[in-house]
Amino acid sequence: MVVGLYIERLNKVVFILLSCLMLSACSSFLDEDPQDRFVIDDFYKNAGDAEAAVNAIYAQLYEIYKRRMYLMADLPTDDHKNGKGMPNTQLINLEYARFTADNQFVREMWLYNYTGIMSANAAIINIPGIVMDEELKNRLLAEAKFLRALYYFNLVRFYGDVPLIKKLFTVNNIHVERIPKEEVYESIIEDLTFAGEKLPKTYDFTDVGRATSGAAKILLAKVYLTIHEYGLAEAKIKEVVLKEGDYGYGLHDEYKANWKEDTELGKEMVFSIEYLSEGGESNNQMALDGPKFSIHKGAGVPGLKSAKEADIPSQELYNLFLEEDSRKHHTFKLEYESPNNGEIYQSFIPLFGKYWEDGQIQLNKSSVNMHILRYADALLMYAEVLNENDNTADAIIYLNKVRQRAFQSEDYNYQNLSKDDLRLAIYKERRLELAHEGHRWFDLVRTNRFIERMREHGTIEAELAEEDKNDISQNIQDHMVLMPIPQYEIDLNPEVVQNPGY
Repeated sequence: MVVGLYIERLNKVVFILLSCLMLSACSSFLDEDPQDRFVIDDFYKNAGDAEAAVNAIYAQLYEIYKRRMYLMADLPTDDHKNGKGMPNTQLINLEYARFTADNQFVREMWLYNYTGIMSANAAIINIPGIVMDEELKNRLLAEAKFLRALYYFNLVRFYGDVPLIKKLFTVNNIHVERIPKEEVYESIIEDLTFAGEKLPKTYDFTDVGRATSGAAKILLAKVYLTIHEYGLAEAKIKEVVLKEGDYGYGLHDEYKANWKEDTELGKEMVFSIEYLSEGGESNNQMALDGPKFSIHKGAGVPGLKSAKEADIPSQELYNLFLEEDSRKHHTFKLEYESPNNGEIYQSFIPLFGKYWEDGQIQLNKSSVNMHILRYADALLMYAEVLNENDNTADAIIYLNKVRQRAFQSEDYNYQNLSKDDLRLAIYKERRLELAHEGHRWFDLVRTNRFIERMREHGTIEAELAEEDKNDISQNIQDHMVLMPIPQYEIDLNPEVVQNPGY
């Protein structure tokens, strides 16, 4: 998978580009430095340089999706909470709806997405001047635009109006104001349209994991869904779903196959991050989810190393799953076998198990991949737009494809629902299907349910598990459908103003 490829020139590209990529680090990338600019210009000479530059854009995904996306898109919602292994005040503030402009994770989400954007800009600006195979050139440009669109999509959903930057900075243009989010969406749509036209549908094994035309179209459909352009969303996602075989897409027979080494790159993977337990970037989410305080008198499981029990599910989320739902038994984990004595240890609270790798003793060295886009998400989006476009009968068919896989039976299929009832059913299935994958906050905000749902959640979770969860109901305010602009960015750039309410 491309994000897992370790190309010799990658470090060179990252080193060269970071001086002009990081929006937060104005002292480094905004200073006039002719020597640095000469090195950048000198780099883009051949196809190898172009490929290495694009790989550097992919590499930024690790900074965003290696837990940070969960911290920003799941922890402030009704799905996640901090375990005893995460006594971080700033994370506790996210969990309890005390969002502030000084929060480290609010700032890092802004920083790392803009770092990726500036890396993409460097490639998009410089690759056209390289003499190389035109088909490869267009593909690399399309990959860069796909990634730039993804990074901007993250930003505009979290922060609303943001600076739209499509060039590299010089000392003369360091102050950039926020522009209306509608213009940012126009740029995202333009980039994804180009990517959908120029990217291949599939790759051979050595390049599996690079952005495809299917990934670009599904992401574009998600963009249209987010801005409530249901007709455009249906038209775009239909291009893929009705010809899923051409793109190599489909649902695995078993839900858990999405997180197993021999099937995680299979037909349900649309776009994901590759992890390797040895010789590359490893996934430490298993350690963050792993058992410690809730098991064996707080000593953890003998022989399992690096367990943190930092990220845990809400009791409300766990209770939402039926026992017959196969997703419940892979999303959560309560029993652990000790590699030391073979005994089974029971957790007294549900823990996350989606990224658990059986047989791995060093829990921060998992090779389980993380999905950014998964085909089940595409089917659920298609059901949603069909329903919003008054085609409820067909919407039920696509919703039931996901539902039937979960229960391995037609007995639990939805039938004869009204448009309003089906809408609620789709929202529920998205929550069940995509738990712990970084979608919840975006889904709640785009469907205008975040504020009301979190007030309800605080009360419910207080009754189920923790009395002080009532604080969430009291803390949540109407303006919290956007995160605050990081104060550090405002201090650096007086053109950037804060979101209302912060």
